[in-house]
Amino acid sequence: MAFGKGHHLHLVDGSAFIFRAYHALPPLTRKSDGLPIGAVAGFCNMIYRMIEANTGPDAPTHAAVIFDKGSHTFRNDLYDQYKANREAMPEDLRPQIPLTRDATRAFNLACIEMEGFEADDIIATYARMAREAGGRCTIISSDKDMMQLVGDGVEMFDAMKNNRIGRDGVLEKFGVGPERVVDVQALAGDSVDNVPGAPGIGIKTAALLINEYGDLDQLLARADEIKQPKRRQTLIDHADQIRLSRQLVLLDENVDLAESLDDLEVREPDAEQLLSFLAEMEFRTLTKRVAEQMGAEAPTIAEPTPEAAPDAPEMPAIDHSKYEIVNDVKTLQDWVDRAVARGEVAFDTETTSLNEMVAELVGVSLCIEPGEACYIPLLHRGGGDDLFADTALAEGQIPFEDALAVLKPMLEDDSVLKIAQNAKYDVKVLANYGITVAPIDDTMLLSYALHAGLHNHGMDALSERYLGHTPLPIKALIGSGKSQITFDRVAIADAAPYAAEDADITLRFHKLFKPKLHQVGVTKVYERLERPLVPVLARMERSGIKVDREVLSRMSNAFAQKMAGLEAEIHELAGETFNVGSPAQLGEILFDKMGLDGGKKGKAGKYSTGADILEDLATEHDLPARVLDWRQLSKLKSTYTDALQDHINPDTGRVHTSYSIAGANTGRLASTDPNLQNIPIRSEEGRRIREAFVAEPGKVLVALDYSQIELRILAHIAGIDALKEAFKEGQDIHAATASEMFNVPLEDMTSDVRRQAKAINFGVIYGISGFGLARNLRIPRAEAQGFIDRYFERFPGIRTYMDDTKAFAKENLYVQTLFGRKIHTPEINAKGPGAGFAGRAAINAPIQGTAADIIRRAMVRMEDAIEGIPAKMLLQVHDELVFEVDEDATDALIARAREVMEGAAHPAVHLSVPITVDAGQGANWAEAH
Repeated sequence: MAFGKGHHLHLVDGSAFIFRAYHALPPLTRKSDGLPIGAVAGFCNMIYRMIEANTGPDAPTHAAVIFDKGSHTFRNDLYDQYKANREAMPEDLRPQIPLTRDATRAFNLACIEMEGFEADDIIATYARMAREAGGRCTIISSDKDMMQLVGDGVEMFDAMKNNRIGRDGVLEKFGVGPERVVDVQALAGDSVDNVPGAPGIGIKTAALLINEYGDLDQLLARADEIKQPKRRQTLIDHADQIRLSRQLVLLDENVDLAESLDDLEVREPDAEQLLSFLAEMEFRTLTKRVAEQMGAEAPTIAEPTPEAAPDAPEMPAIDHSKYEIVNDVKTLQDWVDRAVARGEVAFDTETTSLNEMVAELVGVSLCIEPGEACYIPLLHRGGGDDLFADTALAEGQIPFEDALAVLKPMLEDDSVLKIAQNAKYDVKVLANYGITVAPIDDTMLLSYALHAGLHNHGMDALSERYLGHTPLPIKALIGSGKSQITFDRVAIADAAPYAAEDADITLRFHKLFKPKLHQVGVTKVYERLERPLVPVLARMERSGIKVDREVLSRMSNAFAQKMAGLEAEIHELAGETFNVGSPAQLGEILFDKMGLDGGKKGKAGKYSTGADILEDLATEHDLPARVLDWRQLSKLKSTYTDALQDHINPDTGRVHTSYSIAGANTGRLASTDPNLQNIPIRSEEGRRIREAFVAEPGKVLVALDYSQIELRILAHIAGIDALKEAFKEGQDIHAATASEMFNVPLEDMTSDVRRQAKAINFGVIYGISGFGLARNLRIPRAEAQGFIDRYFERFPGIRTYMDDTKAFAKENLYVQTLFGRKIHTPEINAKGPGAGFAGRAAINAPIQGTAADIIRRAMVRMEDAIEGIPAKMLLQVHDELVFEVDEDATDALIARAREVMEGAAHPAVHLSVPITVDAGQGANWAEAH
């Protein structure tokens, strides 16, 4: 039956689907051969969701996926600069393009593309044909260029937002109806497609002009009537350019197509063909879903083999039935004796909380050989039907003190290596019971030393990747949400397989990873930077730092009052009251009511009001500036002055942060629960928060901070003689840089010029762009780029270092710190949206990683160095160490700690620049910093 009344055509903008899929998903490769398939995976999922959603009376009777073919079209013949500024297709996307065509055919959808025409033109032609035939057409795209086609039975559908776009949607977007969209686009131009338009005229102004004069031809004919001189002259001077732009944006509705509408009739996909394609791509989840939906058998997709060392020992399969529950002292002693005889044992603790300071020890698991593991339940409670009502200990457990008496000698025996995954947690838990675990190997840190940058180092991820085994999930035992229970409420019979498996897996990791340290060349990294840091951090975290609740409370009240004042000022500036904390309401005030420029709507149809946008607007109007002030206070209040009070331990009166050793790829420590590394210090209010961190009576806080350590490392690595000499002479490095760059004598240096040099010094390390520097300095982008260019001219060694580092990373897929830490760069050769970030990360990693290694070396040496001084190391915050010390011992501590920190790189690395440390002291952290 010929296409006509009652028929419904769906036209999918296939090229848009591909690029959305490519940019939305992380890089993905086929396990069997490394073929990039991320965009294909996203494309297939989008097509499948579209098919699933299009059922019922409104389902399409005809459908096609339309693609661009080639880059040259008739528009390039009209204007050779058309789309000239578009970046080349990413290299990892190129091989995926033909696969998306194969995917379309596998779903049994018409696949249409035509040389010399864009997908938009093909869509426009089919839409016209459908309309003239009396049918309906839905264009599945959000591309604004196709809004000119809306009307007379043609609508658009944004599949990402689940949003239908009709005439009202076009009016909202362009301020004119579909029939005048081309006129508005011709005036406004398009930077993405390099359509020139009229300089200085945007969408809003273009819409006002077209609505006033009727259409583009009338506007250009009567341009001399326009009252604004600049706008009048622009239209007169650029009339030909505007008419050319109209030709470029007008879609061709008369493409000579080989396939008729009837050829686009919807057909059911062939199950065998579709499933075969999905299996070939190794899309396991989608293959299974499609097979279930089609009532077919899913083809087998080979699982990737676990990764292991070339000479990894053979290990038995994990068998939960072989694990033993130890419930008497004699059996426990037998396990301990075997561990002592063996000289090593993997262990794990089960507790009631992730917070080690309050966690109650529920049980301990041990593993002597792979497959030979046990669980020692200690404080499991209940056993009746109502677990929450029964607080009595469950039967079948060794008395707690008796069990610890057997375990303690082995856990503290220097001749027995204790192996744990994330050992710091277990060390802190057992320290609560007077047990000092040593020596220790941490399999999480073994993986971190070997694989930093490749993946995370949690047990589940490592087990699946290296053992091909998915561990038992904790949620199956304790549940989640409101119904979650603590581990002491889990039945012993259920807890034992889970707990023993953890110890078993940990020992298997050790057998895989420990031999690889030497093979990869990171033995010193693990033995000198990672392993010895565990007990140091455990003691720091247990010590904590005293926080004055009253100071925080007063600050919270002061912030609340100041926020209320700012709200009143904001409401007055807006001319109405609204919720300042609502981005949606703020966007409406700024862009709809006040008409400020820069309004951009996100996927949800709401204006974006992020800090970057408000900072730009703050140069034009006071309201966004006051909102920024309000937000800063709101964050300080909610994140710190309010939240920190909840983190004060009721028994110690101190805050006990937890440091993640294997979080950042570069070796930097991360602070959590609470995060003490992100307390802002640039604003006065932020600095005041440190006043709440106080010393105990009779003591003071001392802070020692590496001075510009990353710049010093850069000067050494890149061999920048001018910077090295400035550091050796103790000059103000930012003033020295400004003097080199701008040929200004040091004695004539202004604070503004020094500020610019400081921004460049630190910005270059992090790969700052001209745009980013322009935003930081509030100067034009061209001027900012000029500063960066001049910087590289004056210090050519930095550019050489950057180029050499990226080249090394591309060839070896890792970079190194001066101490041998390897940071892998698996995405360095990708050509997609993450390529720029991967390059900047590779350049920065050796610098930031070396700085992190230096402070780690200092921390590992510090405890022995300050022995005999009444002081404790409490915090590490970026390049700073904070101590608590008796008032009469501050000078001794500062002298000893400074010596350790400044000499931490030696003898492993001899730096060509001096490392210096600034010191301060006071009753609180703010005074000491």
